[in-house]
Amino acid sequence: MTISGSDESQRTAARVAGLAYLISFAIVVFVQFGIHDRLIVEGNPAETARSIMAHERLFRISIACDLIYCVAVVVQLTALYVILKPINRGLALLAAFGRLLYALMWVLMTLNLFNALRLLSGADYLRVFEAERQQTLTRLYLSARFDEYYVGLLFWGLAATVCSYLWIKSNYIPRALAAFGVISSGWCASCTFVFIIFPDFAKVVNLWWFDSPIGIFEIA
Repeated sequence: MTISGSDESQRTAARVAGLAYLISFAIVVFVQFGIHDRLIVEGNPAETARSIMAHERLFRISIACDLIYCVAVVVQLTALYVILKPINRGLALLAAFGRLLYALMWVLMTLNLFNALRLLSGADYLRVFEAERQQTLTRLYLSARFDEYYVGLLFWGLAATVCSYLWIKSNYIPRALAAFGVISSGWCASCTFVFIIFPDFAKVVNLWWFDSPIGIFEIA
């Protein structure tokens, strides 16, 4: 990122923000496609439970990676606040708060993975539940991550919209790119909000199209 008319702290923050985003993006791709897609079997709680317990260490690695991701998001929002604070401190703080809420939702998603492991641990106090019920409850915790993600995504989209507006005002990045950021971020927040109210909206607009444009913008 090239920032003109900025001080050294902003230039350092820009490098930190870029590095944090690339790290967090790589972690999400690795965990989702390299681990969760491998272990979680859609529509089959029993097979999912067996797969997780057979690869418990790998599942725990995904939890550790999720926590690293949360740290990277906090680092990124802090760096973006440093960059954009001179433009409008209040809006920069609002955007940082929105991203923080997203990070907190991701922490909640990670805690659900611990709950899933606990249900499959075979502890004595779980013997009141038959195996099939334990497997179903495990799948319930794993599925809850879906809803938590889209609640967090709403705040991420709103925060990114504010950031993109500040990018336009700052002239730190090309205005056309910043404008694309406003459009893609607003699109993400709008789609997510509609989806929360009308779940069937996913049949009209594929879930992948909610956050793909904003992902392209942030990588750029």
